Amino acid sequence: MVTKIMEPRRSAPDVVRDGLREAILSGDLTEGTQLRQDQLAEQFGISRIPVREALRQLETEGLVKIEPNRGAIVASLSLDDVLEMLDIRIALECHALRLAIPEMAEEDFSHAESILEGYNREPNPESWGSMNWQFHWSIYAPCHRPRLLSMIEANYGHVNRFVRMQVSLAAGKERPRKEHELLLALCREGDIEQATALLETHIEQTKKSVQASRRHRS
Repeated sequence: MVTKIMEPRRSAPDVVRDGLREAILSGDLTEGTQLRQDQLAEQFGISRIPVREALRQLETEGLVKIEPNRGAIVASLSLDDVLEMLDIRIALECHALRLAIPEMAEEDFSHAESILEGYNREPNPESWGSMNWQFHWSIYAPCHRPRLLSMIEANYGHVNRFVRMQVSLAAGKERPRKEHELLLALCREGDIEQATALLETHIEQTKKSVQASRRHRS
């Protein structure tokens, strides 16, 4: 007889928290959007108590701000916040890449190459950001450091909701494509120093694009 392994059931606050987090990070819920507890309770088919708990958890993550007389809103990020998070990206992701390169196998290189091929064929700028992240994640994952990878993913999520489209449109596809291909080649060669230096420069360029975009909008 085969014993069926049951997945642990998520609590109601976890369901609401995860759903709202995904909506915020994907941009479906934009900065300043009011999150009404009664509407969310009706949407998720639960009482307001787990909704309240989910909003508190999202507040600790910096995704939601709870204001007097207004309730919960999607938190905004200042330019300085985003630039600091990009500095954190450099520190965390360069460290992950440094650990990952010695562990990479041919399957890892093939997977990263397939992502780049799809990226190169994709004409829609709205898809470039997610495909760019898929490539980056593919070269960090071999480091086998779950906590480090979780920190990288969380930090990227915060940054991405601010820079999603403006960086893709400002940077275009050609420069990132060339840098990705060179980065993968350096990983294949096992050149840790050159690969991490290129990755740092790659993310620094994102910082410049963010600053330029803000100047032009102003």
